[in-house]
Amino acid sequence: MPPVLDLASKQTALDARLRSLGRTLVAYSGGVDSAFLAWAAYKALGANMLAVIADSPSLARKQLADALSFAEEQHITVQVIQTEELDRPEYARNDFQRCFHCKDELFALMEQFRQANGFDAIAYGVNLDDQGDFRPGQQAAAQHHVAAPLLDAQLSKQDVRDLARLAGLRVWDKPASACLSSRIEYGRPVTRENLAVVEQGEDALHALGFPQVRVRHHGEIVRLEIAREDLPRALSPAMAAEFTRIFKALGFAYVTLDLEGFRSGSMNALLSAAELLRKS
Repeated sequence: MPPVLDLASKQTALDARLRSLGRTLVAYSGGVDSAFLAWAAYKALGANMLAVIADSPSLARKQLADALSFAEEQHITVQVIQTEELDRPEYARNDFQRCFHCKDELFALMEQFRQANGFDAIAYGVNLDDQGDFRPGQQAAAQHHVAAPLLDAQLSKQDVRDLARLAGLRVWDKPASACLSSRIEYGRPVTRENLAVVEQGEDALHALGFPQVRVRHHGEIVRLEIAREDLPRALSPAMAAEFTRIFKALGFAYVTLDLEGFRSGSMNALLSAAELLRKS
C-alpha cells in the first residue's frame, strides 16, 4: 500500500507524474476534475499539453460554453473534436455499459489525434473516490492505456476541490455534472430528442434558482432530483405547479419530485449485482 500523502505532497506527486508523461492530451469536459487536471498539466507542461473536448448531443451547451470559457481564462489551448457515440447501436441502446462505449469512442478518436500530432500520452481526470462507484468508462480508459494522474497522485475529489480552491480556480466548487445520457433510464434508447428534453428541463430548473439538479427521464414520467438543502423551496405548492407546467410542456405525462434529493449515479441503484460485476 502506498504511503498516505498530505495535500502538498500530492500536488508534488501530480506535477512529477504529469512531467513524466511527455507531450500529453488531456480529456477535458469542464468539470472540476478535468479542469483542475488541464490546469495542472498546463502548469507542468506548458505548450506540451492540449486539452481535448468531445462535443456531441450528450454534452449540454452550457457545459461546453463554460468549459471553453475556463480554458480561455487559464490560457489553456483546447481542441474540440466531434464524437458520434449516438450512431453506435451499442451506445444508443443504453444498457449498463453505455459509458464504456462512450469512452471507447472518445479515447479511440483521441488516440488517432495523438498519433497524427506527435503526442506521447493521453490523460483523464479519474480520482481516488471514483474507484468506489460503477464506472464502465474506466474499463475503456484501461483498454486504451489512458493515464490517470490524479489517481496516481492519490487525489480524492475533496483533494481536487481543495487544490483548485488554493489555486484560485473558480471551478473549485462547481457541482458535479455527468453527461446528459446518464439522465435517461437504462434500456430507454438514447436519442437526440430525449437528450434535448433533459437539457431543456435542467436549464429551466437552473433558471428557477436550483443549482444542483438532475432531470431523470423515465418515459412518460420525469423524476426531478434537487439538492436536499433546496427541497423545502421545491416542495411548495407554487413550485410544484411550476414544475408541472414546465415538464408537461416538454412532453411528460407525469411530473415527480424525488424526496431523496439529488445524488450522483442514482440510476445505477436499479442495476443488479450481476450487472455491476459483469465486464464488457
